[in-house]
Amino acid sequence: MAQNTLRLESMTHKREQHAQRLTFDLKKALAKNRLVGIWRMMAGYRLLYLGALVSITIGALARTATYMLIRYIVDEVFTTGLQLGRLPLFAAAFVGMAAVEGLFAYLRGDWAARTAEGITLRLRNYLYDHIQRLSFNYHDHVKTGELIQRATSDVDALRRFYADQALGIGRIVALFSVNFITLLNMNARLGWLAIVVMPIVIVMSYFFFGRVSKAYEAYQEQEATLSTTLQENLSGVRVVKAFARQQYEMDKFERENWEKYRRGKKLLIMHSLYWPISDILCSAQTLIVLVTGGLMAIRGEITVGTYLAVSGMIVWIVWPLRNLGRLIVDVSTGLVSYRRVADVITQDREDITSGTAVLDQPLRGEVSFQNVDFAYEPAPLWDSEEIKKLKEKKEPLPESKPQAVLHNITFRAEPGQIVALLGSTGSGKTSIINLLCRFYDYSGGNIKLDGLELREYARGPLRQQIGIVEQEPFLFSRTIRENIAYGAGRPVTQDEIEAAAQAAQAHDFILTFPEGYDTLVGEKGVTLSGGQRQRIAVARTLLRDPRILILDDATSSVDTETEMLIQAALDNLMLGRTTFIIAHRIQSVMRANVILVLDKGRIIQQGTHAELVEQDGLYREIYDLQARVEEDVAQEVAGAA
Repeated sequence: MAQNTLRLESMTHKREQHAQRLTFDLKKALAKNRLVGIWRMMAGYRLLYLGALVSITIGALARTATYMLIRYIVDEVFTTGLQLGRLPLFAAAFVGMAAVEGLFAYLRGDWAARTAEGITLRLRNYLYDHIQRLSFNYHDHVKTGELIQRATSDVDALRRFYADQALGIGRIVALFSVNFITLLNMNARLGWLAIVVMPIVIVMSYFFFGRVSKAYEAYQEQEATLSTTLQENLSGVRVVKAFARQQYEMDKFERENWEKYRRGKKLLIMHSLYWPISDILCSAQTLIVLVTGGLMAIRGEITVGTYLAVSGMIVWIVWPLRNLGRLIVDVSTGLVSYRRVADVITQDREDITSGTAVLDQPLRGEVSFQNVDFAYEPAPLWDSEEIKKLKEKKEPLPESKPQAVLHNITFRAEPGQIVALLGSTGSGKTSIINLLCRFYDYSGGNIKLDGLELREYARGPLRQQIGIVEQEPFLFSRTIRENIAYGAGRPVTQDEIEAAAQAAQAHDFILTFPEGYDTLVGEKGVTLSGGQRQRIAVARTLLRDPRILILDDATSSVDTETEMLIQAALDNLMLGRTTFIIAHRIQSVMRANVILVLDKGRIIQQGTHAELVEQDGLYREIYDLQARVEEDVAQEVAGAA
């Protein structure tokens, strides 16, 4: 009982943390100045990060104090022979300062890690949630691999920025400041001599900063292209194998991979040029200070203890400068990744809650289109290399105009009627359905649902009353039970799942699997046949109990026997629901109350099967053509028998 209570409390705490992460609006944290934006993203972690910076300063003070203690022991103890009895105390002081430095180094790493991991955890959660809420128009134009790259590789670059790079700069500043000020107090001449190369290193770092930023951004863009190529190939691996196009895909991947190699090589060459130059300068600087200090010690201008302290501190003045240059160059990658992530976050989310219509009861399903026009919005202009070149040259960007796809669409569907959409590819069938689901908003005319303007319905509640069975249904890599229950959006019982499966003609074949409803279907349902996937999709939609049903050519890619089973399942599904059928075959639409024949975004014929088959036009042409094909097939089968 106690264990269950602890587990419940832990789960509640995790849910509260998750809710906190998602309620933090990262979009408001963004800024044109990337450093300001990165600072704002640290909300909730700033004190922890400040603690890490303070730990760095304390660690630097402890290290410098060690050198000062060495100076004191050499000059005041060994040289004079006094206080030799206190050597154990001095040894304890060394151990104590080492312990202090080690403790605060641990705290620095712990607090920095918590900050970096916490920020990136929140960022990943926000991005995942944000991407799911972006508009269909956005997803239509942005490649999956590009989004994956920005949500993984670029987020990880930001994690490194918080965990290593920004903190590294703080450590360098602390070490440099503490040791430089101490060295100035000991000997001003050596202090100023220790930073002679500092302006050169800073100028050189700034020079590399701009070039590395551009090279890294180009590298990230190419990595996104390569990810997209790989993702598309893996998703379509069956098509690749079926058409024996492995070599073609390999050649395409090699081209993109070679381009990534070329850009990566360019980036690494820039790094490799920076390091030798900075090493030579810093080594020369160290040598100058050590030689000058040695000569001063020989002449008696400084003590031996001072020289030993200088020898230790010069390392923590010069080499931080060297690493500062490296970090400035590396920080550029974090800033580039910030901008790439910000490009996604700044996109407006789809509003799924705003609407004046109250859906407190199921829709009746009365649908009316009146003189509806629609055009797809142009693709968003990403900062590709071509766009950047145009911006640098201050040349006008290419104009992208909306693409008109529907013109003057008018029809009416009464509750419970079947409306069929027939036409060639690109005729506008899917666009009509997209408007009905409010995936997009129409640009002209009006659409009414149960007598109210469609725009008055909030997208979220509206889509909960619409069920879609696609031509190629998508199944998650989960159990059959979870896939069927997915559409309900509420807890469901096993009896409800089995009832939906029986109505969808899926129960019997599910029981043939050893695991039954607990059978894993594999990615996209790859372990099931096309007909089995289709019937599980029907069961999923049945469990949702929608008032409006959309069937997107649901029986086009299965054999005759399976088509009969699916059709029986669809008959159960369509009962009492307003149904829209997208089809290419006359057989699939013959029972419809209204058939809309579309061509180039216009309704060119409208009526029942009996009416349209008597008219001259596209419907009759399709009917005659398909009838002849079926007759020829029947004759060939009879001849073969």
